[in-house]
Amino acid sequence: MPDLKKNEKLKKKLSKEQLHVMREKGTEAPFSGKYVHTDKLGNYVCAFCSNKLFDSKTKFDSGTGWPSFSDAIKGSIKIKKDFSHFMIRDEVICSKCGSHLGHLFFDLRTPTKKRYCINSAALDFKNKKK
Repeated sequence: MPDLKKNEKLKKKLSKEQLHVMREKGTEAPFSGKYVHTDKLGNYVCAFCSNKLFDSKTKFDSGTGWPSFSDAIKGSIKIKKDFSHFMIRDEVICSKCGSHLGHLFFDLRTPTKKRYCINSAALDFKNKKK
């Protein structure tokens, strides 16, 4: 994984908030992200490497303030244990570039019983072509 803090070219690709979220494992404020209420058809991709992560058909309003998905595109993410902030959580990471995306939670409201709670800052959106 490239060291974005030291590589000026890569730093220019991401905003300060994206660097904080994707490389320092930060979290954007709830309800502040640009994709919280997006309901267009397409794919959500990694903001750094454009890896396809989530199909919009799996997006739902969880009420948490972050874009939430019931499933990820197969092979697009990795899950890693996160022991920060005195909690044990499942961190969601882009399988292609290793960027921090958000966290995975158990959620009975979805068919998969999963809620991928993802920072908008870690995502870009690609419309489905007609």
